[in-house]
Amino acid sequence: MSSGLPATEPPPMRPPDDEGPRLTVMEHLEELRRRLFVSVVTLLVTIGISLWQVERLVRWWRRPIEGLVPRLVFFSPTEPLVAYLQVAALSGLVLAMPVLLFELWRFVRLGLTVQERTTGLAFIWWGSLLFGCGVAFAYYGLLPLSLTVLLGIGKGSLEPMISIGRYLSLVTTMAFWCGLIFELPVILFLLARVGLVTPAWLRHQRPYALLALVIAAAVMTPTTDPFSLLVATIPMALLYELSILVISVTGRRRAP
Repeated sequence: MSSGLPATEPPPMRPPDDEGPRLTVMEHLEELRRRLFVSVVTLLVTIGISLWQVERLVRWWRRPIEGLVPRLVFFSPTEPLVAYLQVAALSGLVLAMPVLLFELWRFVRLGLTVQERTTGLAFIWWGSLLFGCGVAFAYYGLLPLSLTVLLGIGKGSLEPMISIGRYLSLVTTMAFWCGLIFELPVILFLLARVGLVTPAWLRHQRPYALLALVIAAAVMTPTTDPFSLLVATIPMALLYELSILVISVTGRRRAP
């Protein structure tokens, strides 16, 4: 009977920390309920704060399209309200991200060793920073490029008339998915901590990971041109390689 695992399979989860208390299934569910409650309350508070400043936030999100269209319009009485709520929801998510990651860590840490629990601050810090970087990448990189390409189609013979709801839905969706995908290093780092992935396994899965990243980039970018797809894919591929490097370095430090 072979003592090793195939290189194409992730390693099994290690047993839970013997030094900490073992929780029952009901206790785990109760812990999850508490973490979800705190997360939802925090998110509602940050969304409320964002609604207080929603006019400024909307003006900020309108900047990438200024100069490309004469003005934004709306076609139903409720469209501006829905659009403003979308902006407030995204801004609230960004503000709440440190608390959301903290609550996630509080739940996951129950299955980690005492030494691994000391990485919680780094997990929260880098997770929040990377999500913000993803939103910034969408705002300063993908969004101007996509708008220039899309609004350049039919220029001279067609006049664009874009509603505020459609525009803000596009930019907030793009920013959300960029922020989520930029969490890739943090997610892989956490999976490596609990023993689900290893650097060797991630290297072996690189072709499939790159294919998945290309598909994700195609979903995020509303344009179909290869240049926009490349601009969206390259940072994600670099994040994947960075994840492998970070897991390898931290794994060597933990080795006896």
